[in-house]
Amino acid sequence: MPVEFLSDEQAEAYGTFAEEPTRPELERFFFLDDVDRDLIALRRTEHRRLGFALQMCTVRYVGLFLEDPLAVPWPVVEHLAVQLDIEDPSVVKRYTERRQTPYDHAWEIRDAYDYHPYEDGEWGRRLRTFLHGRAWTHT
Repeated sequence: MPVEFLSDEQAEAYGTFAEEPTRPELERFFFLDDVDRDLIALRRTEHRRLGFALQMCTVRYVGLFLEDPLAVPWPVVEHLAVQLDIEDPSVVKRYTERRQTPYDHAWEIRDAYDYHPYEDGEWGRRLRTFLHGRAWTHT
């Protein structure tokens, strides 16, 4: 992805949590609705439910899946654990014990929410068409 227009700090922070989300950001991007909860409920263990929720909400907030799905500010984990009635949020540390699990969950989240990578040519064309239309019809 071309990043010539970004400062060095912005380019380095891309795809990460540059800072802790604010309370309004937590409430917007890390809120679990009924559809989210139904998908999360398919996981049997607390650490998988919390890890799955963490990935689901991180991709909403950051825009992509993190290489290390646990590289998030702790208040994010705590916020999700409260919504899932998980008393000990530290169980999330077990989420990456099986290396394939985060990858499997990322694919499931992509499919469930119809997410597409930026490099996808067809969806990139659709996004450019949408943005072009918005630029001509909105200020």
